[in-house]
Amino acid sequence: MNAYTKLESKTNANLILRVVPGHFVTPNAHTNYYMDMTQIMRRQSEAKAAAKAMSEYYTNSTIVDTILCLDGMDVIGSYLADELTRAGILSTNAHKTMYIISPEYDPSGNMFFRENMETWIRNKNILILLSTASTGSSIAKAAQTVLYYGGKVSGISAIFSAVSSMDGYPVFSLFKTSDLPDYHVYEHKNCPLCKSGVKVDAICSGKGYSRIR
Repeated sequence: MNAYTKLESKTNANLILRVVPGHFVTPNAHTNYYMDMTQIMRRQSEAKAAAKAMSEYYTNSTIVDTILCLDGMDVIGSYLADELTRAGILSTNAHKTMYIISPEYDPSGNMFFRENMETWIRNKNILILLSTASTGSSIAKAAQTVLYYGGKVSGISAIFSAVSSMDGYPVFSLFKTSDLPDYHVYEHKNCPLCKSGVKVDAICSGKGYSRIR
């Protein structure tokens, strides 16, 4: 694949998003950039910096009982819970601490939770945390799942998002399309790169990529 380009956060010098131009397939779309979240998600200093930056989106009036982590965002989710607690964000849980959970998926791609985890969603205030939101479909699916299990969406945060809101919920992200003006996302069936015969470089998800050889 092509060489990485580093995008520095305008607000935090410790946050760097590594992007690669090309032709990439995600679960929901085709894009002309791959966002490498690995170091932000897994390097301790960057994960902590990301969580601190995300915590600043929320005011003391926000209530967070559970952080729902998609795309392997559990490390940032744990730091985010700590930052939110330190900032005075309230939890209605009896022990005044937050749960950090991840969904499972059935063969059709639907999210679900085991019975022992349902109580951490039902009647709880849920902050949805994900790595990348290209089309917003993952956010919509997560929000619908939260509502199905009787929870309430209290916030949505992402490292990178091409959408500013979804189903009436604002999406707060550390990086936006304004940071990468030539970023584009296309429907699977209507991708101009495919129509032009541009070979797919890799199949991507929030957890990484697999090259097409």
